[in-house]
Amino acid sequence: MNIIVPVLTLSGLGVAFGVGLAIAAKKLCVVSDPRLEEIYAKLPGANCGACGMPGCMGFAEALIQGTCTVERCAVMQDEERAEVAGILGVEAKIKVKLVAVLHCHGGNQRVKDKYIYTGARDCILAHLVEGGPKECFYGCVGYGDCARACPFGAITMNEEDLPVVNENKCTACGACVAICPKKLFSLVSVSKTYAVRCKSLDFGKKVLDVCSVGCIACRKCEKACPTGAIKVINNLAVIDYTICDNRGECFKVCPTKSIAKKKEDKAWES
Repeated sequence: MNIIVPVLTLSGLGVAFGVGLAIAAKKLCVVSDPRLEEIYAKLPGANCGACGMPGCMGFAEALIQGTCTVERCAVMQDEERAEVAGILGVEAKIKVKLVAVLHCHGGNQRVKDKYIYTGARDCILAHLVEGGPKECFYGCVGYGDCARACPFGAITMNEEDLPVVNENKCTACGACVAICPKKLFSLVSVSKTYAVRCKSLDFGKKVLDVCSVGCIACRKCEKACPTGAIKVINNLAVIDYTICDNRGECFKVCPTKSIAKKKEDKAWES
């Protein structure tokens, strides 16, 4: 008799807990949206974070929740983007292809060294030592952090220790923009043919003392541009790509060739 009471008590508690768990499971269960895996399968799987989400799965979840748009993915091709938009039941907007452009072409042949650097070949670390070993404080350090950071293998280093962007591989994910300690990269429409390949804010004489292809703020480009797309701001020529129509008058008059032209093979003239 003494055993029956505790057995019945435990049995009753077990039934009560079981019913409670069943109710909780039904009330609190999270129903997975069947579109999630379908959308995720269409994504590139690069997990580059350019969309601002924690990887491709985070991006897929944000799309379903409506907190992000399909255009935020810089890596997807137009066909894939349209397919994902179709799954979501929305219309995919036309996305202008952007590519990374390096605003420096001094390299190790045109820019003087101010000291011999013997540390790790890391741009960020070298930059901590007086801005790096180059005389131009604003120029490319040349140790390839951008190339290592690019998740798509779109950047290689040339013989002048300058990054070269492969437009066919570049997805404008922004990894190079984020990692460069000199902030030398920007994302520009692939349709644009001219770029200022300099970031120096020094006065003209100081620029030429350390680099043969730097912008000297002579304003010849500004005067030659018929659309007013290029202005000298803080001793540096800056192109407004919303106005620039690729006429190239700035390129023709630049005395130091700090304004570069994209060649037919999509490489920049140096």
